Amino acid sequence: MKPFLMEQYANASQPYSFAHPAKIALKNARETVACSIGASPDEIFFTSGGTESDNWAIKGAAGLFPERTELITSEIEHHAVLHSVNAMTAFGLSIQYLPVDREGVVHPSALRNLITGKTKLVSVMLSNNEVGTIEPISELAEIAHAQGALFHSDAVQSVGHIPINVRELGVDMLSASAHKFNGPKGIGFLYVKSGLDIPPLNDGGAQEFRKRAGTENIASIVGMATALKCCCSHLKETGNYLLKLESILLSMLDDAKVDYLRNGAKTHTPGNISLSFKDAQGELLLHRLDLIGICVSTGSACDGQNTQISHVLKAMKIPEEYAFGTIRVSLSKDNTEEEVRKIGNALIKILKSS
Repeated sequence: MKPFLMEQYANASQPYSFAHPAKIALKNARETVACSIGASPDEIFFTSGGTESDNWAIKGAAGLFPERTELITSEIEHHAVLHSVNAMTAFGLSIQYLPVDREGVVHPSALRNLITGKTKLVSVMLSNNEVGTIEPISELAEIAHAQGALFHSDAVQSVGHIPINVRELGVDMLSASAHKFNGPKGIGFLYVKSGLDIPPLNDGGAQEFRKRAGTENIASIVGMATALKCCCSHLKETGNYLLKLESILLSMLDDAKVDYLRNGAKTHTPGNISLSFKDAQGELLLHRLDLIGICVSTGSACDGQNTQISHVLKAMKIPEEYAFGTIRVSLSKDNTEEEVRKIGNALIKILKSS
């Protein structure tokens, strides 16, 4: 990224020669991103991240096919999807929500029962950000298309972590964010299948094939493409390593006879570990771990007076005595076995002393 911040800082949209390196970098980055997900370069649109990509996909699709008045999504989507979908009710669209099972899986039969000829768009995430469950996207997309509906997938938690080919998935749109695969924050992309003409989310200049106005953030785009290429070239190796780290942590908890639930499906993004401890408090675990330099997130949110179980855990019907004690441990290729054992020992000590 550094050359495009310090030396080749020209506006890629300008015709002068100083802009040429930025234009080439933009072209190469688009090709790299496209290749990483089995798309064509002209199907990749750079955005400020996953939230913008989700908003653009949903709100853009909402403006198409006026005869169709219904949107469908799942109960466990990221709020970038849930809030975007809900915002469309102001324009007269109705929203239907797909349930999930105890493992967080959206079953194709549920979509078959819910979808109608009035459905405009179905949006289901590729893998869940809280519990890691990977959804049967290709089957869901096929059902949506059979009814003439578009299909979007929030793949923010998936791109750079599991193999993805948009042709095989059969999606019309797919969202991604660079910071989820070791890239910079504030940059992402939206895949839009060739032939689908969604309107721009913001108007202005002619950047991004006249679909996304605003001067291109070349340094971050280059950083994202580089990070994604690196992750995709080591997917299998990294995935196996993360599954090994997961096994170490879970074995430690089992050996110590800790009463917990591992949330999510067996088919999940490696390194995403959602754990619910019986009669524990997720917020307390977070702060106790933070004091010794271990950063985790919780499966609940405190509004100052009350602790609320996350919408994902509620949809999965995790028992309250476990749900309130939920944390998420996110491991990466840079974590070590020693660090994982430190996490395990710390959890055991905290839980056994409470």
